[in-house]
Amino acid sequence: MFKKFISLEWKQFKRSKNFEKSLIIKIFMGLGIFALLLYAIGIGAGLFFGLKKGFPDKDPWQVLNSYIVFWFFGELIMRYMIQKMPVLTIKPLLMLPIPKNKIIHYGLGKSLLSIFNFILLFILIPYSIVLLIKGYAVLNVLAWFFGMMMISYTLNYIIFLVNKNDTYFYTILTILLGLIALEYYNIFKISVFAGSAFNYLSAHAYSIVIPLTTLIISYLLSYKHLKKNINLDDLEIKAKDVKTTDLSWLNRFGDVAPFLKNDLKLIWRNARPRKTVISGAIFLFYALYFIMMKKNGIKSGMNNPYMMAFAMMFVTGGFAMTFGQLVPSWDSEYYKLLMSQNIKYKTYLESKWYLMGFAVIISFILATPYIYFGWEIYGLLVAGMFFNLGINSYLVLFGGSLLRMPIKLNEKAKAFGNTQGFKMSQMLISIPKMFLPILLFAVPNYFWGFNAGIITIVVLGIIGILLKNYFLSKIEKIYQKNKYITIEAYNEKS
Repeated sequence: MFKKFISLEWKQFKRSKNFEKSLIIKIFMGLGIFALLLYAIGIGAGLFFGLKKGFPDKDPWQVLNSYIVFWFFGELIMRYMIQKMPVLTIKPLLMLPIPKNKIIHYGLGKSLLSIFNFILLFILIPYSIVLLIKGYAVLNVLAWFFGMMMISYTLNYIIFLVNKNDTYFYTILTILLGLIALEYYNIFKISVFAGSAFNYLSAHAYSIVIPLTTLIISYLLSYKHLKKNINLDDLEIKAKDVKTTDLSWLNRFGDVAPFLKNDLKLIWRNARPRKTVISGAIFLFYALYFIMMKKNGIKSGMNNPYMMAFAMMFVTGGFAMTFGQLVPSWDSEYYKLLMSQNIKYKTYLESKWYLMGFAVIISFILATPYIYFGWEIYGLLVAGMFFNLGINSYLVLFGGSLLRMPIKLNEKAKAFGNTQGFKMSQMLISIPKMFLPILLFAVPNYFWGFNAGIITIVVLGIIGILLKNYFLSKIEKIYQKNKYITIEAYNEKS
């Protein structure tokens, strides 16, 4: 039966209208994943020696056991924001004489092909080989290796529940933020507790039954949840009453006001946009990771000014990197109607620019407590705000013209629907946007100092804001050129 499912998915892909383009994208995605996995192998091979150099008085294996818990914290959050649930053509399958349990088992099994599982796998394999070469007990190393992978697979299945129920997500996020805060203020060191647990696993091979048990439980809970909700009726969007909101205060923005109102209503009333906004809000805490590394004395190239500039771009630009990069896909369900109206494309794009600008400013205000860590951190925060307002916003809108992915807005609590997480192609297009602030900061910082790097980004950001009409006009021409290609792409079923 699994072979039949794979055959059906291949036929769906091969018979797509955009088969050639999709094939080329997948080839580039494959090359990107291959490079990423090579990088993971390099990290795994050198990790033991890096930890030995950074902590000469400690066992590198025990050091890793103490801090790998933060990898799992980050992995859980990134899975929520990025990982796609496996997609099947559910409705036709449910009308065929195929047992539900086989459909569900196939979907759960396919989810293990997530790139997150392979990244950790390709890090741990060379690291475990180094441990064996260094004389650690074979049985203990194998038990630890499989235990770590089982924990990662457990997170893989927890995402099924988190993606389908906001209560799970808020609960887990609150717990994670609480543990990080307790770690930072030395009230409760989760690294010590987790390190003891993982050290016990590495010293007593029989304790592998604990991560194995959690994996089985998470799989069964996901299976039970999907089996309960995988019905044709649950896959339909049901009409419901909505409360109107007075947005007349937006009228002061003139021609862009109707689009701003539409976007705010879209976010408020639909599950997918709300989840994306929440994902963007999580980036407000992104810089704390680098700050905690420095506080705990972890020697890493990541806690330097260049990487802090990178982090601060995310702190103020989380909304643009999540919601903004899916413009105009948010309007895919009514894009043809939108394009048939007598409106200027530039006005439509300008409304998206204002929306991202509001989010950047609000994020900057909410991130003001970072001033507690010093004026240099706050200066980078200011630079990040101007970078997102005057540079990154245009890059995001340009990237949206290349990503034509139809989105179903309201997918909350659907049993086995596509949650439409970010595609790898989106991540590849995001690479220049992520590393540009580092480059803009690094060059003047190297020649003239830290303040010169901040001033450079701020000045370029202000220039970008002043040249808003010029840049939007250039992007408008790209959207107009691809107008009918975009409409055709949105006619494709997700």
